[in-house]
Amino acid sequence: MLVRTVDYHCAGEPFRIVVGGAPGAAGDSVAERRAVAIGAGGTATAPRPGALDAVRQLLVREPRGHAGMYGGFLVPADDDEAHLGVLFWHKDGYSTACGHGTIALGAWAVDSGLVAAPDDGTARVRIDVPSGRVTASVHRAGGRTTGVTFRNVPAVVSARKLPVRTSRGTVEVSVAHAGACYASVPAAALGLSVEPGLLPELTAAGREIRDALADSPAVRHPVDPRLSGVYGVILYDELSDGPAGPSQRNVTVFADGQIDRSPCGSGTSARLAVLAAEGRLAPGEELRHESVIGTVFTGRVLPGGDPLGAGVVTEVTGTAHRTGEHTFLLDPDDTLGTGFLL
Repeated sequence: MLVRTVDYHCAGEPFRIVVGGAPGAAGDSVAERRAVAIGAGGTATAPRPGALDAVRQLLVREPRGHAGMYGGFLVPADDDEAHLGVLFWHKDGYSTACGHGTIALGAWAVDSGLVAAPDDGTARVRIDVPSGRVTASVHRAGGRTTGVTFRNVPAVVSARKLPVRTSRGTVEVSVAHAGACYASVPAAALGLSVEPGLLPELTAAGREIRDALADSPAVRHPVDPRLSGVYGVILYDELSDGPAGPSQRNVTVFADGQIDRSPCGSGTSARLAVLAAEGRLAPGEELRHESVIGTVFTGRVLPGGDPLGAGVVTEVTGTAHRTGEHTFLLDPDDTLGTGFLL
């Protein structure tokens, strides 16, 4: 098996784009292809083994990857209006959304020449993801990509101040659907703060909150049941407001206890929806969203709301940088096979 990838990082979070060697994914849409990749009887965090999933395992497990690796399989778009489709994956399976991956894909589509772009100005890359169609506006100056703004699917708040019992006491949680379902809670409510030295405690708290919400009606998507269930728990600190709006530092615990090194793109979209619902963020204002390693996304709520009335429309801006191009090999005599996780 030979698999070719182009790797990026977006605000510190990796994104491995599979450009060759992966088998095709059956289905008539990106959402259907994700369902096929998961397989009958499988789940988003426990896919049924198959040829495509063997490639995911190869790239996300040691010795070729690591437990924090993230990436995507390129697949056909749902129709000719989009430039590409993608199946997002991580160590535990397949996600319905990935904002940092969307930013990286926008940069790659322009950098690779898939989508034509001016030396100075903006190119728009339309991407079909399992939760719908998103647009990455790739900003250019002097022939270089300087940043990417992605417009997400509508974000909907399904609960505010929802009591959740934890081993650290009962906390009030907000839940929002922004391509994936996120629960957010102030870290201080758990007696914590967003610091790298507290990551074990933050991870444990995030997993506990996710499990506690498993049967809550708030985590059911209002339209598409495939988008239901808590994907990420956002624990955040309040920072001093800036001239453009609020500022927060967060760590997002996603899937089965993974830590997002970036401020989390679709999670930022969820936070924007909650802040707007709380009256803390008006159209034209910006959220400065900092990660646990100090990298930053900025986000905003667009005026007018979702034309279909399903929530708010958000945009998130960040940067992505290419880190390498790789050809991975699976030697048939390698007794470790697709690798291992620690």
